[in-house]
Amino acid sequence: MTDFQDLSAFLAVVRAGGFREAARTAGQSASSLSEAVRRLEASMGVRLLNRTTRSVAPTEVGARLAERLAPAFGEMEAALDVVNHFRDRPAGTLRINVPANVARTVLQPIIFPFLERYPDIRLEIVVEDSFVDLLAAGCDAGIRYDERLELDMVALPIGPRVQRLVTAASPTYLAKHGRPTHPRELLQHRCMRGQFAGGRIPAWEFEKNGEVVLVEPQGPLLVRQGSAFDLAVEGAIASLGIIHLFDDWLRPALESGALVTVLDDWVQEFSGPFLYYPGRKHLPSPLRAFVDFIREASSG
Repeated sequence: MTDFQDLSAFLAVVRAGGFREAARTAGQSASSLSEAVRRLEASMGVRLLNRTTRSVAPTEVGARLAERLAPAFGEMEAALDVVNHFRDRPAGTLRINVPANVARTVLQPIIFPFLERYPDIRLEIVVEDSFVDLLAAGCDAGIRYDERLELDMVALPIGPRVQRLVTAASPTYLAKHGRPTHPRELLQHRCMRGQFAGGRIPAWEFEKNGEVVLVEPQGPLLVRQGSAFDLAVEGAIASLGIIHLFDDWLRPALESGALVTVLDDWVQEFSGPFLYYPGRKHLPSPLRAFVDFIREASSG
């Protein structure tokens, strides 16, 4: 019978996208994981991973095996986690998949008091803007906006229930280039743009009295969505151009006066994000603790 630990090692490598990252998260050496995968491939008589000096990716049969193993391992972990209910306090690892803006604007005020209350829980935040299959990605829960929630999941509101995208620039930039009064005037300005991991550059969307305007301005700086937005914010502060971003992300610069908003009557508002997770009867105790913590914060 194929060794359980070898299957676990293979799944860890697929989830992490490589031996080194899998070793870091699993607390094992990369060489031991590599040897486990080799044993598994030898016992099954098929290649499960394509390896190069720069990347590791599952073969077609490896991807199908990982897809079937992920929920099975999830159920086993949930079964073992029942033991945690007999402990004085929850313990274990909680892995949450979130977009970059959520990690920055929603989670920061939540995770520190949560980890202070539950010191035996280890929280892993996976930042990913694209749509993901939670179980296949090896995550316990995710945070997404309403239109990007996975089907057949339990959804719980988390963070502010209304969020805003604002447009801003430095006073120096506006003094030199003028203040736009309509979104289409941004086409004559230098703007900081963001790009999704897949390469798409989203248009800037504005709304006023039911009128929706999409513009695709140009500018000196293009950043991949995520923490690189901090670089775009610094560029706006340095008067390189105009930025369009979540007001929570820009708040420190706005409060200090380093940036000022423009097109205030065209600000777009939308509903806040949701924590979502599989509707299992028995949730892993770290996830149950987090769900209860969010519900407590919402009711308070």
